[in-house]
Amino acid sequence: MDNIERFNNFVSFKPVDRLPMIEWAYWWDKTIDRWHGEGLPAELTDAWDISDFFGLDYYRQFWISPVTADITVNISHGTEIIKNKKDYDNILPVLYPKDAFDEKIIEGLTKLKGKREAVIWFTFEGFFWHPRVLFGIENHMYAFYDHGSLMKRINERLTEYMLDLISKICNISQPCFMTFAEDMSYNKGPMLSKDCFDEFLAPYYKQVVPELKKRNIVPIIDSDGDVTALLPWIEEVGIEGILPLERQAGVDVALIRKNHPTLKLIGGFDKTVMHLGEHAMRQEFERLLPVMKLGGYIPSVDHQTPPDVSIHNYRSYVSLLREYCEKCASETVF
Repeated sequence: MDNIERFNNFVSFKPVDRLPMIEWAYWWDKTIDRWHGEGLPAELTDAWDISDFFGLDYYRQFWISPVTADITVNISHGTEIIKNKKDYDNILPVLYPKDAFDEKIIEGLTKLKGKREAVIWFTFEGFFWHPRVLFGIENHMYAFYDHGSLMKRINERLTEYMLDLISKICNISQPCFMTFAEDMSYNKGPMLSKDCFDEFLAPYYKQVVPELKKRNIVPIIDSDGDVTALLPWIEEVGIEGILPLERQAGVDVALIRKNHPTLKLIGGFDKTVMHLGEHAMRQEFERLLPVMKLGGYIPSVDHQTPPDVSIHNYRSYVSLLREYCEKCASETVF
């Protein structure tokens, strides 16, 4: 069974020869620096090449930003870019670029996909994430109340941008899934109310998600933190999956599977045990194994592998991942 067949069976809760073996989020730069000193070839700096080096499945992600490279301010870590409608109008020339992705790279991977090897997926910065980038973290929270009409205008424009890009991407390739980067939960649950979700996010999901499904692209939310309370909200707008299911935020994968039997799940492996060695990692896989057997769940590190994990322990992790992905395939109960 090839990577695409395996993924398609996974999302359909059908039997597989083994579960997909992926890193949904690649490693910290400090982690890679450490591994270069422990045997990772120095010429391997690209995450895709490193993934191949460790024997993980051939998955390729494209993160598509609505902000161009021409922007002159730091857009990371909650930096404020706009305060009001005038600021948004002024910054529009560096938003929503027409050349948002490299067509040649996707075309090249599509040729590989023609051999049924490469699982292609792409990421959009979503309807919670993008306004937060513009307003900054704190002011974004106030903007739901102080700048409601502008928030809606931003997400209306973002929706147009997404729909246009979906059409362009699908003229080149057929991605298997996509993720909305949102990060709208933390360790105590969602950072917004259900009323705010329904007013400021849901209308736009309801426009984009059907276009994805029409093209057989599985829509998945990427949100850190405890997403438990968020899950019914996203299911209402047609979202079919969630990641990364952070253990340290209190996420219980077994409980989620019980309450959401058809939701696709990715992640859930507690990254904080990886530095403790093979025994601790095996215990973690044993915790996840009952859910793995139910289908629709890809176990993966619940965020980027931290730099306290040696290359030896990471090799042990990958070996155990393969063992359990193969083990549960023969014992799956659908």
